[in-house]
Amino acid sequence: MKIILKNMITSSMLYLLLILLTLGVTFFAFPLDDWTKLWKQEVYDVPFWVYIISIPVVLGMITGFTAGLFWRQRFKYVERQLETLVKEQKLPSVKANYKEVIMIENYIEKLYRKLRHQAELSQKLVTERTTEREQSLQEIVVQERNRLARELHDSVSQQLFAASMMMSAINETNPPKNANLKKQLFMVEKMIHQSQLEMRALLLHLRPVALKGKSLQEGTEELLHELTQKVPIEIDWKVEDFHADKGVEDQLFRILQESVSNTLRHANASTLYVLLIERDDHVIMRIVDNGAGFDVHKVKTSSYGLTNMQERAEELGGILKVISLPGEGTRIEVKIPVLHKEGDLNN
Repeated sequence: MKIILKNMITSSMLYLLLILLTLGVTFFAFPLDDWTKLWKQEVYDVPFWVYIISIPVVLGMITGFTAGLFWRQRFKYVERQLETLVKEQKLPSVKANYKEVIMIENYIEKLYRKLRHQAELSQKLVTERTTEREQSLQEIVVQERNRLARELHDSVSQQLFAASMMMSAINETNPPKNANLKKQLFMVEKMIHQSQLEMRALLLHLRPVALKGKSLQEGTEELLHELTQKVPIEIDWKVEDFHADKGVEDQLFRILQESVSNTLRHANASTLYVLLIERDDHVIMRIVDNGAGFDVHKVKTSSYGLTNMQERAEELGGILKVISLPGEGTRIEVKIPVLHKEGDLNN
């Protein structure tokens, strides 16, 4: 409203000044003998001087209102453009294309493109910094985990192995005659044996074996074959040959490591079976043990390992099923869809 009022006042003053200037030039060229007649002269019962003042004022107000309304629309359009650019960081899809503001509109578009480009660069920089920070932290975590694994393997694990050998020698070659003492020594040997299993599972957690150029099948067979030599559990597996994306293979291998580690630590199982096949455009991995089992509904919400495996499976668009009952063992099955590329589908 201010711009309209300013235009009305300015136009009225200009009209009034123009009329007075015209009258001044006229009276100077054609001077009157008696100036009082001019102020006393009436037109339709209205003094002549009232016409001189009111006509330019009315014309100025009309002209100023029209011009003010015209420019207010243009300024409002520019204001909306800038407001949209600031709030939503985009330009309106509908453009008025006023001739009077085409140049301003072009500058706004250039400013928008520049801001957009700067935002893209900023996001790219933030992403790169985040990736570098995550990689740096991941490297630090991996190095620390490897250090702890080495120390545990070189100290605690070796001491447990020595203690287990000594207890086995005592119980086999020179068992005590006291039945209670003999029973206690066997319990100690069993506890050391269980601690060794816990230590192997902990080392598997701290320093998981990465695929590193090997396929999922090769990594699985290598891991299970290594476990058969280190843990007193009967391990059997069926692994078929198929191809999956590197990310899928890596996540499935992590799920297998987590599951085997849980079996070694908690199941007290004597057998372990692993199945890895592809059926109906799905990769199926199944891990079955005959251990102690657990109540799925009570443990699933509080188990970090099960939650971690569930999240890994969901990241791949698959599902993870856990079937277990106390005293009946545990069965974990992961089913991941194989997403073929467009080129593969056309062949």
